[in-house]
Amino acid sequence: MSRIGNQSIPIPSDVSVNIEGLKVIVEGPKGSLQHSFVGDITIQEKGDTLIVTRNSDDSVDRAFHGLARSLLANMVQGVKHGFDKTLDLVGVGYRVQQTGKGITLDVMLSHSVVVEPQDGVKIEVEGNNKIKISGSDKQAVGQMAASIRKIRPPNVYTGKGIRYSDENVRLKPGKSARRA
Repeated sequence: MSRIGNQSIPIPSDVSVNIEGLKVIVEGPKGSLQHSFVGDITIQEKGDTLIVTRNSDDSVDRAFHGLARSLLANMVQGVKHGFDKTLDLVGVGYRVQQTGKGITLDVMLSHSVVVEPQDGVKIEVEGNNKIKISGSDKQAVGQMAASIRKIRPPNVYTGKGIRYSDENVRLKPGKSARRA
């Protein structure tokens, strides 16, 4: 029995939800999102809440029950408040510059790396070593942050690289620590 799938989703007053079978369109102050769900589930709007129920006890339908509810809750939260992730550049000579809608990274490679945002994602530079990624789609924001981090992930020995602001990088001891 899905505990997450059984929870109802409250709809804020400035968010509208349009349900067309398994296709759901959510519109709010931060934009509009749509998603087509799979499986034998039913999405109903009762008053100011959304309820996701499954029609059978198949293992596939049980698996998609909680997933569908989580995706729907993220859509409602995204169009109301939005999502954001912050990346830090750590290291001497590691810097970022805003170039139009995109950014240019200087992270000790032989060339500068230019990153353009996906649709619905906004990239802002704070200072010269902090990147803020925001948008209404949680998956797109997370994917954009992961692709920027992948350019130069944190080094396990020195800690230099691009990391999430809340990421804790555990440093390994070097060769000199083994001799002592």
